[in-house]
Amino acid sequence: MRKSLSQSPTRILILGYMLLILLGSLLLMLPRATRIQGHLPFIDALFTSASAVCVTGLTVVDTAGTFSFFGQIILVLLIQTGGLGIMVVSTVFILSLGKKVGLTGKTIMRDTYSFEEGREIFSLLKEILLFTLSIEFIGALVLFLRFRTTQSISEAAFNAVFHAISAFCNAGFSLFTNSFMNYYNDWIVSLTICFLIILGGIGFIVLSEVKTKISFSKKSRAFFSLHTKLVLSSTLLLLIFSTCFFIFLEWHNFAVGMTLPEKCLAGFFQAVNARTSGFNSLPIENLTNGTLFMIILLMFIGAAPGSCGGGVKITTFSSLVLLGYSRLKGDEYPQIFYRKISNSSIAKATSVVMISLLVIIFGIIILQQTEIGGVFDQTSRGAFLELMFETVSAFGTVGLSMGVTPTLSIQGKIVITIMMFIGRLGPVAIALGVSTQKAPKRYHYAQENIMIG
Repeated sequence: MRKSLSQSPTRILILGYMLLILLGSLLLMLPRATRIQGHLPFIDALFTSASAVCVTGLTVVDTAGTFSFFGQIILVLLIQTGGLGIMVVSTVFILSLGKKVGLTGKTIMRDTYSFEEGREIFSLLKEILLFTLSIEFIGALVLFLRFRTTQSISEAAFNAVFHAISAFCNAGFSLFTNSFMNYYNDWIVSLTICFLIILGGIGFIVLSEVKTKISFSKKSRAFFSLHTKLVLSSTLLLLIFSTCFFIFLEWHNFAVGMTLPEKCLAGFFQAVNARTSGFNSLPIENLTNGTLFMIILLMFIGAAPGSCGGGVKITTFSSLVLLGYSRLKGDEYPQIFYRKISNSSIAKATSVVMISLLVIIFGIIILQQTEIGGVFDQTSRGAFLELMFETVSAFGTVGLSMGVTPTLSIQGKIVITIMMFIGRLGPVAIALGVSTQKAPKRYHYAQENIMIG
């Protein structure tokens, strides 16, 4: 068993997340952790713990009304640990004991945060923790000053810290019953939450590179890696287009009665949260079908690699878009910023999308069976969109819901829990972790073309 784990770092990562989720479940079941009589049912505790560790934000109970102050502290610690990554926390603990990190631990850290081979593990950890704590502190300070106008000092302080961590880790957990619907026209709160989510969603490696090389000179910008350029440009374009489409699709729905600045703020807030986090300033279940479908696509795309967000990742989506564009132009290879995207990157992007689609399709079918059943019912047609929305939200670790999460059956909660777990670690990583290791073949079969399209 020990040999099997050492040969497969991915299995260690999977086991680590499973143990953390189980530990969180047991802690949330403590009578002290809730405001209700007795204790939280195991399935609800497991679901909530998995949602926190996988930084998703889907909830089967009201976070503020169900959990005590102690329970909310457990939640925010699970969110912070899940957002940073189990290996970051465990590696910090190992280093604090004066011990060295093994080769397996370094491999997991490199695969998780995509840093170069020669990068020192201690400097990487220091940078990740520095970024995380600094950004969360600034965000919490701004939120505290705003919350202080309507809340007591202690309440405003805890709410500020909780939501700053939840936003930066792209978790979407809120201590407000209706999330941020009361702040739909509050520029300070909304923009602070949005920028925390964006910074947490572009990845630690991008933040590190921007910090190191940022300058107003063209020469300095030229030294950004292709990964950083692609993440930043794709994120910016996707936010602009999704915000505009959101406002356009909802112009005669939620936007009625709003001023133009309020429409822009609400559209931007929801466009940011649709890709990575699960906060909402508008009732999701009341949005138009076109908007809901756009949100499903954004949830599927997700954030950047090595970040707190989920999804197939924005670089995966951008690579395939560039591949399609290059084929339309008649070019053999996808290229951008005077660089060609490698064949191995395109092959990996294709694999991630295909496997992710299969996982989502399988999850939707199972959830339809557990919640609706195999008997035809005309009134159940509308539930299809709600359950599909829920499944993609869980896989993308987004946390947005059309309101069906608390009504899920036990089997449905298990399905969504598994989807959150797969979405956080990635379907490819799960497949590699559970598969048996085989030696590479020393031969290959003859190649033959087939008709495509």
